[in-house]
Amino acid sequence: MNSQVVNIWEWFSLDWFYATTLRSYVWENINFLYAIPFVPLLLLLRWIIYVKFRQKLEFAFFKKQVKSSPITWLRFIPDALFCLFIAMVLLSLARPQKTNEQVELYSEGIDIMLCLDISESMLIEDFKPNRLEAAKKVATKFIQGRFQDRIGLVVFAGDAFSLCPLTTDYELLYSYLKDTNHDLIQKPGTAIGSAIAVATNRMLESKSKTKVMIVISDGENTAGNIDPITATKLAKAYNIKIYTIGVGQDGRVPFGKDIFGNTQYVENMMNESTLRQIAETASGRYNRASSNNALQQIFTQIDKYEKAEIKETRFKDTRDFYFIYLTWGLLFFLSWLFFKNTFLTSALED
Repeated sequence: MNSQVVNIWEWFSLDWFYATTLRSYVWENINFLYAIPFVPLLLLLRWIIYVKFRQKLEFAFFKKQVKSSPITWLRFIPDALFCLFIAMVLLSLARPQKTNEQVELYSEGIDIMLCLDISESMLIEDFKPNRLEAAKKVATKFIQGRFQDRIGLVVFAGDAFSLCPLTTDYELLYSYLKDTNHDLIQKPGTAIGSAIAVATNRMLESKSKTKVMIVISDGENTAGNIDPITATKLAKAYNIKIYTIGVGQDGRVPFGKDIFGNTQYVENMMNESTLRQIAETASGRYNRASSNNALQQIFTQIDKYEKAEIKETRFKDTRDFYFIYLTWGLLFFLSWLFFKNTFLTSALED
């Protein structure tokens, strides 16, 4: 516990007794403060005892000869100084302090690869404004909830490539997600297997204890040069857990507008078997999202499942100020001794 070194002239500043200063303290033994209001009672008790038990000398005075003088109040100075001494001692015992606490958070973090389908079918508007934009928005919120996790991004359609390597630069990730669109890959199709293989390759040198892949798609594998299950088994060999999310509604769904500005509709039927098998093989979980809210809830669940332990270290810099009030108390005590033994107060009391 460190005490603040105070300039000797600052010790005698009345700032120490301002209400704002006293309220700024943390009191270690606050019960002593409750006794301070009773200190003036000592002065009253002292006066009562003095009046009741003092020896009285009888003198005969004419009424007009008896005069009151303000000087007689000087006899209370020693008692007032003694009360101030007691109050300062109680203030010191209450132990006024100021604490500056700093908190450092540390986490080993986990590695997460987001695999986002950007094929043409992701532009279907059964999500608002469409499947791709809804997935981007929810993925951004997911990243915002992470702490010291390395996150990367893989996009895929008829082919797959790594858009962003594993990084803790979340601002960079946000910019990549914002710029992600259907035109990044011209080749048609859905290469889920290739996306898993590319994401696995990004994680080969990862030393994290926990490695997670999240695959977001609205269809089955229709392109690429590697089977999804084969790619999944390869990922599992590197202890990568895979969560898969199927997005889209079945049935008649809106998809763009015709030349007259009217909404067009297409029939959609999603095959979930591939995404479900991927999750089961890689010890993950498959979820189906048919709305924006459902997609958000799925990411919230994954966020809860894959949380790294956050360690907290607290640093406290505590500064004591009791010695300031103890010094004032000593001054009041010495003043009390001086005035108590002066001829002036002795004469006034007799």
